[in-house]
Amino acid sequence: MPRAIFRFYQELNDFLPPPQRQIAFEYEWRDTPSIKHLIEALGVPHTEVDLILVNDRSVDWAYQPQQNDRVAVYPVFESLDITPLIRLRPQPLREVRFVLDGHLGRLAAYLRMLGFDTGYQNHVDDAVLAQISKDEQRILLTRDQGLLKRSAVTHGYWVRATAPREQLREVIARFDLQRLAQPFTRCLSCNGLLQAAALADVKDEVPENAVRFYAEFWRCASCHKIYWPGSHYQRMVQLIEEIHPTAEDAESAELT
Repeated sequence: MPRAIFRFYQELNDFLPPPQRQIAFEYEWRDTPSIKHLIEALGVPHTEVDLILVNDRSVDWAYQPQQNDRVAVYPVFESLDITPLIRLRPQPLREVRFVLDGHLGRLAAYLRMLGFDTGYQNHVDDAVLAQISKDEQRILLTRDQGLLKRSAVTHGYWVRATAPREQLREVIARFDLQRLAQPFTRCLSCNGLLQAAALADVKDEVPENAVRFYAEFWRCASCHKIYWPGSHYQRMVQLIEEIHPTAEDAESAELT
């Protein structure tokens, strides 16, 4: 069987078994697969790869590896301009929007809290998630590596962290979201946009104590849920300040 030498760089090693990390290793195959097929067979989703060099020459996903090829696989470049080379990933989406799998419910709430358009439904089939990502041009965030290997997914990211707050920090850093956050502008329940509501319009729909102690209210334009500054205000503001230092300049209220 033909074989080639593969070397994966930086965080792409997260997807490999320990014996194959940070080293060049041989890999053999049958038939005539594409380079995309081989890379995903080794465990690395195509959404995580930005550049492939075969014998020091940039190739695209359709390239068919040959005997004794030397294959170098690189992740998404953050600061290095590789525009003269073939980029494998599509152009960035015009708007930063997300869809999350069923294991990332708390992360979805945190992203909505920071104002990011975030689709989330529990117990949604993988094929449906992949299609939503494609049809609605959303970045698919998941803890399932296999989900990112679906051909329908063009923009996706495997979330490494397991704790929700660390996941939020990771996603913000990965997609450089600090300057795009607009805290407390979206509904945590349905992702709808919040609109200011007058006390007279909501006083019959909120608890008596809320009417007594708070003057600012917001209503979700989609599900009509009402929000006001409540008892968890300091904790939520503290979280936003930790994740997004400029959040104190945004008009904010605790969502309860």
